[in-house]
Amino acid sequence: MVRTAAHPPMDTLFLLAVAAVLVVLVFDYTNGFHDAANIVASVIASRAMTPVQAVLIVGIFEFLGPLLGGTAVANTIGKFISLEGVEPVAALTIILCGLVGAIAWNLFTWWRGIPSSSSHALVGGLAGAVVVSVGADHVVWGFAELAHGHVTGVMKVLAALVLSPLVGFWVGFGLQRLMLFLLRGARPTMNRNLRNAQFLTAAGLGFSHGANDAQKSMGILTLVLMLGGFVDNFDVPLWVMFACASAITLGILSGGWRIVRTLGFAIYKVRPLHALDSQCASAAVIFTASAIGAPVSTTHVVATSIMGIGAAERPKAVRWAKAGEIATTWIITIPGAALVSVAFYFVLRAIAALTGSAS
Repeated sequence: MVRTAAHPPMDTLFLLAVAAVLVVLVFDYTNGFHDAANIVASVIASRAMTPVQAVLIVGIFEFLGPLLGGTAVANTIGKFISLEGVEPVAALTIILCGLVGAIAWNLFTWWRGIPSSSSHALVGGLAGAVVVSVGADHVVWGFAELAHGHVTGVMKVLAALVLSPLVGFWVGFGLQRLMLFLLRGARPTMNRNLRNAQFLTAAGLGFSHGANDAQKSMGILTLVLMLGGFVDNFDVPLWVMFACASAITLGILSGGWRIVRTLGFAIYKVRPLHALDSQCASAAVIFTASAIGAPVSTTHVVATSIMGIGAAERPKAVRWAKAGEIATTWIITIPGAALVSVAFYFVLRAIAALTGSAS
């Protein structure tokens, strides 16, 4: 690790903090960019909206989500690593390495058109950078607390990320069965109403995504400010909320359209009823998770809700092979992002060694 003085010059610490803030916002942007397709895929696939209409409506409510959705998720994400006692410059450098790992993984999976999880990437990137630099003791794993019935730290994050897709599947399955029963005598003209209703459900999904995903960046950004000594305790400032809401909304408006084909067509052929049910199921799961401070993956929840809807109607028509490919990506995302962050850490250490300031 780069050696720093016990009390580094304020300009060095300030510049590093500014760099960390910018990188957090870049991650927030790539999160929105990467997840845009997850949110609008079913809307576009069912022809309820044009791509432009979809991103504008979702973008508006995406911005409102982190401003009105509380800070429970931010508290969870900002506290699953503990860098108390680590020198400020070193601590901020560790955060930077973790974020670079997450950003690189987001861009790689977007380029390949793979709907992976930005949340998994963030957890993997930060945990990898912390473990290799200052040791596993600085990660709040939550094993001891779990033995006493309290879920916290990495265990809380992983529990939310693992359970939410299962919940998404069964909520989608149940909702589709219910809607098929209620609409069993409906005429084909009902499809127009189902498409119009998606203006409301897509807005709800955008709001819930912003309330959950933008809070992850809010938590890391607040942690950066606290480690740098710019705030005294872990309270998310208002400007951080606005900055993260703006960054993720810009990402949504940019859109990662490569993933639309995977979620809208490659898992199950989405029609208006499927799209409406997927948006309702996903929004309900994600918003509930946000309320209890559980960070979830929008990618996971949306994809599994579509699988559940397909299974409720025509199980043989679900392309389970594609679902298996996505599941494999989910499994490798945490170690993949961790390896990228570790590699970046060693690159920085090698550069520091060449300049004669390595420890």
